[in-house]
Amino acid sequence: MADLDRAGTHTIRARHEFRGLRTAEHYFTVPLVHSGETAAGESITVFAREYSSTDHTAADAARLPWLLFLQGGPGGRGNRVTSLSGWMKAAAKDFRILMLDQRGTGLSTPVEQQSLELRGDAAAQAEYLTHFRADAIVADAEYIRQVLGSGPWSVLGQSFGGFCALTYLSFAPKGLREVLITGGLAPLHGTADRVYQATFQRVAARNAEYFSWYPEDREKVTRIARHLEQEPEFLASGERLTPERFQMVGSFLGGNTRVDALHYLLEDAFISSPSGERLSESFLEQVRGLVSRAANPLYAVLHESIYGQGEATNWAAWRVLEDYPEFKPEAKEPLLTGEMVYPWYFDQDPALVPLRDVAGQLAARKDWKPLYDPARLAENTVPVAAAVYRDDIYVDHDLSLETAAAVRGLQPWVTADFHHDGIGEDGEGIFGRLLGMVRAVR
Repeated sequence: MADLDRAGTHTIRARHEFRGLRTAEHYFTVPLVHSGETAAGESITVFAREYSSTDHTAADAARLPWLLFLQGGPGGRGNRVTSLSGWMKAAAKDFRILMLDQRGTGLSTPVEQQSLELRGDAAAQAEYLTHFRADAIVADAEYIRQVLGSGPWSVLGQSFGGFCALTYLSFAPKGLREVLITGGLAPLHGTADRVYQATFQRVAARNAEYFSWYPEDREKVTRIARHLEQEPEFLASGERLTPERFQMVGSFLGGNTRVDALHYLLEDAFISSPSGERLSESFLEQVRGLVSRAANPLYAVLHESIYGQGEATNWAAWRVLEDYPEFKPEAKEPLLTGEMVYPWYFDQDPALVPLRDVAGQLAARKDWKPLYDPARLAENTVPVAAAVYRDDIYVDHDLSLETAAAVRGLQPWVTADFHHDGIGEDGEGIFGRLLGMVRAVR
């Protein structure tokens, strides 16, 4: 990636100090399309919040090196925190943290149904969204680094943020001092089908593990699915809750502590009523928060595109599902699902219905640009350490280790102590271990 034109505007609109942390709100004007030595044409805004510790004076904090955090997603805004804890507490000892709202999210130029309508028809909207993948996010980050006048900086990537970090290592390694990745080593080649063949197996195993802990919930899940087939139950937002949409509560299975919270969700599912047994309002409201994409539509619209390199993804998870009938809602004992996105999302979720045609066009798109440069990664000189979670249901362990072996100098830390959200469980310990690994090789 060539050096980018640094003439873009940068403003800090507010600074705040509370509970041991200091914040500054940065707004950057960046090109929609980064290209070559300069970037011309339409611009968008990218927002980032700077966090530092009041253990440092303001003057001393301004001299600390930057740590860029790339969060999971796609379509997730940067974390909003009210105190320094976990990995941020550890990082703030030695860094200023830059928490990016990746383009299209948070306070960056938004991508939602209303704003997309300004782009024109579905084809125009789909074309616009091709500029919101990891390659563009990395180009924004490198542009911002130069605007800030920073030397090579450190990067921490969680989940999809780790995918972005691999893209950064591929196309702009000169901007990187060191890279830490948690639950985010993407496959460098192959189709999206390959990803889902692996992750369906991981999710099935996690279902089995969960039901071994809570055997009463095996009957409860089946009972809810059969009830939803026979009785209309509606979420507060107005749409009917279907069996397949209920299966999305399997998102709990990807967590260390959240997995046990699934039991608490299920235990009060039913309530007696004059018309017989129904699902309780409290249960339905909790489920609504788990199955709606209103807060982050980009996640569903762009999800499979994060695996697109040179060919259409063509609703890979939906096609691979045919090999795993135990996940179908009509199965005798249906399993709960993971992060998979299916075309029916865009029929059943009111927030996604207006984006049905756009999502279909992206699924059919064949000319996705490469997100990684395997040759450059094989010659990598940037210190990299990655936490690889053995039982991760979202980013497969075996595919992660395949990638680790393909990146020169990447040190994997394989552990069964955490699941995909390990950084939320023991962020301080995980961050410290990975930072120690990359610093030990200098």
